Amino acid sequence: MSKLKYILIVSVILLSSCKIGQKYERPEMNMPQTFEAGSMAAGDASDIGWSTLYSDTVLQGLITKALDHNKDMLVAVARIKEMAAKKRISFANLFPEIGGELAGQKEHLNYGGDNSKYTPELRANLNVSWELDVWGKLRWANDAGVAAYMQTVEAQRALHLTIVAQVAQSYFELKALDRELAIVKQTLEARREGVRFAKLRYEGGLTSEIPYRQSLVELARTETLIPNLENEIKLKENDLFVLVGEFPSGSISRIGDDINHQLIPQNLPVDMPSSLLKRRPDMIQAEQKLIEANARVGISYTEMFPSLRLTGRLGGENDELSDFLKSPTWFISGVLTGPIFNMGKNKATHNAAKAAYEQEVYTYEKSVLEVFKEVNNSIVTFNKMKEVYRSQEALYNSAKSYHELAKLQYVNGVISYIDLLDAQRQFFDAEIALNTAILNELSSMVGLYKALGGGVVK
Repeated sequence: MSKLKYILIVSVILLSSCKIGQKYERPEMNMPQTFEAGSMAAGDASDIGWSTLYSDTVLQGLITKALDHNKDMLVAVARIKEMAAKKRISFANLFPEIGGELAGQKEHLNYGGDNSKYTPELRANLNVSWELDVWGKLRWANDAGVAAYMQTVEAQRALHLTIVAQVAQSYFELKALDRELAIVKQTLEARREGVRFAKLRYEGGLTSEIPYRQSLVELARTETLIPNLENEIKLKENDLFVLVGEFPSGSISRIGDDINHQLIPQNLPVDMPSSLLKRRPDMIQAEQKLIEANARVGISYTEMFPSLRLTGRLGGENDELSDFLKSPTWFISGVLTGPIFNMGKNKATHNAAKAAYEQEVYTYEKSVLEVFKEVNNSIVTFNKMKEVYRSQEALYNSAKSYHELAKLQYVNGVISYIDLLDAQRQFFDAEIALNTAILNELSSMVGLYKALGGGVVK
């Protein structure tokens, strides 16, 4: 009955203990209600799976492989396991520790002469130790452990978005380089044909040697572009191999859609800023870091107060095994420890924790500002890149018509080779610019999708 009474008293003390310190509250930011979305639809972009947005099957395979084998992703997964174990440690500190002891010894004492004797001893004990969380220190530590764990979880999700975006961006850049190389090779064939035609006209006495030499210069100029492009393509392939966790060897599959056949949506749904902050993994991670810093302040504050630890032992002790069970022993004690004088060390620790929390508040507020800017910039860029593409497409069509007309007139002797060369250069530049415009439009889609928190769902 007395033991039950003691357990009830301890339970009452534990449950009635307070948790002193400042409860966490999210900083007020007075954010604008909406982004500068323009004609963008309202909604949650994270509901659009990356396999839906990126319909290219080769790209889908690369993203899947990267999410499974990317080394940074594997590091993040291992980090989650580490922090989960540490969170378990801080949670376990809230409960009693129970241990066992089993020992036997035989001591020989010799004081000279016939006074020597043997003192055998056998003992077995069950030991209990428990720090009562009177002021909430252990609960603050558990809160800090949970927040630290959640940071790793959200960091892994944020890395997930980043990897999806990096693979998509690198793949589109590789496709754009492929297209640019194809344009250069096509132009190179036209230059060779131009050299052949200019040589025939020169040898036939229809023109001077100058147009022929100019055609050779343009042929050589075009040939110099190919090695650089092939080098960039190989480097980009190597980047993709590392992203998917493989050694750079061989080539990336090219069976996917060409750069000019990739699907680009007219818009992506844009949510309210307050909702986006609750959804983007990096912002959830930033807030969890703030919660952890606040818990550290609580820990440092409670350390200025006494702590109470209970210890107990229950077992048996005797010098004969046969009488061991007839010799029960027990022991119980409570120790109250606390600071009396340490030159203000605990107070300084508390002030340092408060200053660290203040830094995290400003860091979080800056992160909110950066996210708001990132989303607005991404929306503007996404819309403007569509305008640029339309302009470049019109320029390409005009340059193509001009080039075809100039080529026909040059064959008929109406214009000079200089005029034809000007038309060829403008057409080549327009083709390259249109290819770049397509890449920029795709890149703006990747950036906006990531900025809106898209990419977690497949």
